[in-house]
Amino acid sequence: ASDLVRFALFMEHKRTLIRREDINKKVLGSNSRSFNSVLDRAQKLLRKTFAMELVELQSRNYREQDVAAGDDLQEARNATGVKKKTAAAGSKTYILRSTLDSVIIEHAARTDERLYEEQIADAQEDGEDDDDIPRTYGSIISWSSSDQLGALGVLHTILALILVNGRSMSDLDLRANLKRLGLSSTGSLSMNAQSTHKSLPIDTYLGQLMKQGYIDRIKLGETKATGSKRSRAPAATQANPDENQAFEWHWGHRSYSEIGEQAIATFVAEFMVERNRDDDAEEDDQEDGRTTQSRGKGRAKAADGGGNKKVYEAIERAAGGNLSNIK
Repeated sequence: ASDLVRFALFMEHKRTLIRREDINKKVLGSNSRSFNSVLDRAQKLLRKTFAMELVELQSRNYREQDVAAGDDLQEARNATGVKKKTAAAGSKTYILRSTLDSVIIEHAARTDERLYEEQIADAQEDGEDDDDIPRTYGSIISWSSSDQLGALGVLHTILALILVNGRSMSDLDLRANLKRLGLSSTGSLSMNAQSTHKSLPIDTYLGQLMKQGYIDRIKLGETKATGSKRSRAPAATQANPDENQAFEWHWGHRSYSEIGEQAIATFVAEFMVERNRDDDAEEDDQEDGRTTQSRGKGRAKAADGGGNKKVYEAIERAAGGNLSNIK
């Protein structure tokens, strides 16, 4: 069990999917039949020591079948007691996922002014150059020494674009939207000191996300999900063989189990409402100088959740159905 915990932590550090065949080969060896008992003991160690757990990802066929059918299929099964043949739910592929309550994570990510000042003072005392000092956030979670925040933000933006486009987006549309955000196909993403590269080309980053299971690129006509097939294909050229094929982007199985559609919709709703609130406050400030009053009104509007709810419902309609939580 301890060997499986070490193996899972090592693979998660690289954001590499953990396949059952790799566990059997590298951890269990000739004892592959004891997989379930070893997994149970490893889960207890992970939850108690690291507040994490191994989660099996859903297979693509099962997920697409589930999305296409929605809640009506399950209600019909419960009413009739008839079990229809479905695709296998498990993919025999795992990831590590935190078991911490979302409230704890939210509080740990908040900026504390005293902690922020202490971090700034410590960085200055070390005598490091400004370029070498990691960005300080004043939170319990050390963002500057873990995830690539810029790349993570781009991932969430890509997932949001795909979601509001009906859970699929053509390759041309995705690249056009990224270009509008200043990320052209020839551009690159800046990485922090934890990365072996100072920057990563966009195409390389998209390929990395596919390998890690966050997004899928599928040839048109291969997907089985209802309504995801697009009728118009991009014009083909002779420069690249791939350009003779039309591709579209979907969420990968890791995104469904690690992030979830509801979380992305909430992220977009909060961002849109907050931006509109700030724009309104700035306009009022320019017109009559009543900064405090206008911001107070903006906070009151945001506090009632009305704006967030409307945007969330609009996202749900754009996605084409009920939004799923992490699975």
